[in-house]
Amino acid sequence: MRAEGLSIADPEFWWQPLKQRMAHFAELREQGPFIQSATPNPLTGTDDQFFAVTRHAEVIEISRRPQDFCSGRGSTSIADLPEDAMEFFGSFIVMDDPRHARQRGIVSRAFTPKQLQRVLDSVDRICEEVIDEISEKGDVDLVETISQPFPLLVICDMMGIPRSEYATVLRATNVILGAGDPEILGGRDDILGALLEAGMELTSLMHQLAEERRAHPADDLTSALVNSEVGEDILAPHELGAFFILLAVAGNDTTRTAISLGMQLLAENPDQRALWQDDPERITPTAVEEIVRAASPVTFMRRTVTKDLTLSGRDFSEGDKLVLFYGAANRDPRVFDSPESFDVLRSPNPHVGFGGPGPHFCLGAHLARREVSVVFPKLFARLPDIEVAGDPVPLQAMGIPLVGGIKKLPVRFTPRRRSAS
Repeated sequence: MRAEGLSIADPEFWWQPLKQRMAHFAELREQGPFIQSATPNPLTGTDDQFFAVTRHAEVIEISRRPQDFCSGRGSTSIADLPEDAMEFFGSFIVMDDPRHARQRGIVSRAFTPKQLQRVLDSVDRICEEVIDEISEKGDVDLVETISQPFPLLVICDMMGIPRSEYATVLRATNVILGAGDPEILGGRDDILGALLEAGMELTSLMHQLAEERRAHPADDLTSALVNSEVGEDILAPHELGAFFILLAVAGNDTTRTAISLGMQLLAENPDQRALWQDDPERITPTAVEEIVRAASPVTFMRRTVTKDLTLSGRDFSEGDKLVLFYGAANRDPRVFDSPESFDVLRSPNPHVGFGGPGPHFCLGAHLARREVSVVFPKLFARLPDIEVAGDPVPLQAMGIPLVGGIKKLPVRFTPRRRSAS
């Protein structure tokens, strides 16, 4: 399980460049679809045993069998969490049916065609806005100025959260997904306390907004979630807060990481960038899927075995933890030709970057695809010579991170005027 003195259970392993991490996973993948490992549990001080799932076929099979491999026992993180903490931070991502189906159904119902179109329209507007903020500068940190604010502003706009609260949402979501990074925690040693504090901030903000929208509905998702037609179910107050934490965290950091790693992948593959930049209308759909495959922003999700069973010749016992490593599955040579190559024309591309098939496939996949498909063509058009100007700075998580984030990515370009609008 070790490469250059590091194993996937070591925090420092995840601070390495994406290419090095994936090279090690390639070695693990050839040892078998299931690799037994352990990682320290920050809550108990003991080691959590788990099986790393590294091949595409097994990730697909486990994902489509939620009765055998569930999400609601102990959490989708490797460490088991107390039940109240699971629901506080996880919402329906850590539930099984019928509770999962009920909450996901309520949220899905709120995305009416009109609501969805309004959100998609805001993606274009907000993308232009954040590019305007940097166009005259010539030298910026892509994460701070584009990757980070763009998807988070889309989410705030979608929920109806005022711009005055953007800094609060950003700070809290960074703490939750910072996974103990000392810089993001601001020197605090109490990681669990910082997480709970951040979660309470987001929950309090959502409760205030929900109260306003019950009295004065507006054209936003919060209003749709707290007001219903006769006979329709709605999210309870505690469910709404948990959903917002899930949305703000998952919908923000995954797209942020896809944009940041996408820019890095294009810098490492200038021929692929040239193809895309020369013909964005034709190539954007396949290029977006390739970024999601190659970057695999969501590192893993855990599933728990619900009964003694055998999968791919391996016996498992009830309670065993199977950790689905999506990046490893997305580079499985049994499925992808030249899997280590970044190919913006790759088709077909059956990646699992949004999760495998089944009830937990990413609800926000359509929005994430839209955001990535908008930001790169707009950057190519507005700042055509934008280029990476230094090494990416990884998130220094204190364990295996849920999202393999980048904190900083310097870029430079010839300054341009802001858009006329």
